[in-house]
Amino acid sequence: MPPEEVRVVEHEEVKPGSVVVVGLPDVGLVGVIAAQYLIEKLGLREIAYMSSDLFPPIAVLHGGLPYSPIRVFGNEDLIVIFSETAVPASAVAPLSRAIVEWCSSKKAKLIISLSGIPVPNRTDIEKPMVFGAASLPEGLEMLKEHDIRILESGIMVGPYALILRYCAEHGLPALVLSAQCFFAYPDPEAAASVVEKLAKMLDLEVDVEELVQKGEEIRLRARDIMRRTHREMARMKKTQEYDIPLYV
Repeated sequence: MPPEEVRVVEHEEVKPGSVVVVGLPDVGLVGVIAAQYLIEKLGLREIAYMSSDLFPPIAVLHGGLPYSPIRVFGNEDLIVIFSETAVPASAVAPLSRAIVEWCSSKKAKLIISLSGIPVPNRTDIEKPMVFGAASLPEGLEMLKEHDIRILESGIMVGPYALILRYCAEHGLPALVLSAQCFFAYPDPEAAASVVEKLAKMLDLEVDVEELVQKGEEIRLRARDIMRRTHREMARMKKTQEYDIPLYV
């Protein structure tokens, strides 16, 4: 395998036509916290993992056994891609491309990335609002149908930006759901907001109350990955999201 390549190794044959949810480390760890909660509450099983020399030389231990830090969970209808470690800036583009190409090969019905949008007054917000963007015009209509405010303009940086862009280039339906969050502080409440919206969109039975109640415990557990993610976001120039885009 070439060093720049990211490949998906399947444990079992993946049924085509599923909805794929992506939760990667980013601002507030919104996607990671949300994806882990979905995996736990829906009882999703591991069906594949991602492998690359670009990833950190680590193994995640569960029950004394080693696992890849970036794994794929699912059932008959839903697939969740989830990372337990910060993604190096050098691996963001190959990983994003591999995710889109794999989803395309599996004829994914829809790709939904769960993310955050940092706001300076986060401490004053009791229930974070969720905003959205889409790869195709019909995706915008889906967001409107579920009362999700559209990010009309702005700049996105990181894996979710590339996934959305690559999906647009391939004509694949994709959404990004972004909740108001802290920039470099784990935000379970923001994760609860995106899970709540996602559950309504996909007609899933997922109660987010426990996620909110365990907020402090989750913040403590997520401190280390947040610290490493913050370093990688700096390398990706994540603060460019505060820039105002030019109109052409």
